[in-house]
Amino acid sequence: MTKHITGTRKEWLAARLELLEAEKELTRRSDELARRRQELPRVRIDKQYRFETDKGSASLADLFRGRSQLLMSHFMFGPDYTAGCPACSAIADGFDGSAVHLAHHDVMLWTVSRAPLAKLQAYEQRMGWTFPWASSFGNDFNADFNVWFTEKQQREGGIEYNYRREQPDPEIASRATADGATKFAAMSHRTSTSKGCRSAHEAESLLSTTFRLMANISSSSRC
Repeated sequence: MTKHITGTRKEWLAARLELLEAEKELTRRSDELARRRQELPRVRIDKQYRFETDKGSASLADLFRGRSQLLMSHFMFGPDYTAGCPACSAIADGFDGSAVHLAHHDVMLWTVSRAPLAKLQAYEQRMGWTFPWASSFGNDFNADFNVWFTEKQQREGGIEYNYRREQPDPEIASRATADGATKFAAMSHRTSTSKGCRSAHEAESLLSTTFRLMANISSSSRC
C-alpha cells in the first residue's frame, strides 16, 4: 500500500512552490534542447526509397506533399505482426489532431511501418485513424535509419541504436522496429528521436523538433 505524506495547507504550498521552480527549470532546459536540436546539421539523402501509400507508390520526396519539412514516426508493425505495437498505438491516437496543426506550420506528418500496406490499412480502419501511413515493406529505409535490425545482427552485435554501437547480446529478443521519429527537410536528414528522449508526440512538442519554431508555439510543455 502506498504511503502518503500528510501536512498543513501551508506545508503543501511551500512544497508546491519548490516543485514549481523545478518545473520552470525543466521548461527552460526543454527549450534549450529544442533550440540545439534545430541547429543540428543536415545530411543530404541521395538514395531512392519507394513507399506504398493509400494513394499508390511514392518516393520520399513525394511524402512531403508540397511542404518544406517531413516528420516520420516509426511505428512498430513488422511484416509478421497481427496488430500494431500497443505503445505506438497509444501515441498514434493523437496523430490525427497533431497532423492538422503541423500542416499549418509547413510540416507533413507520416507514420511508417515495415508491414505490407494491406495490413496497415486494416489496422488503421480498426483503430479509426486517418493520418497518412506509409509501408516501407521491401525497402531499406528502416535499416538505413537504424530503426530495424535482424535478430542475427542483434545477437552478434555491431548494430547502431540511439546513435551508439551496442554490444552483442545472445539472449536479446528481436527488436523489429524502434519507436521514434525522423525529420527531413528538402531531402536532407536532420535528426531522429527515440521514445526515451522527448516529452510527447503532441503537435507542440513535435513542432519543436522541426527546423523552425513558430512565434505562437512554445516548446515548454513524453518520455
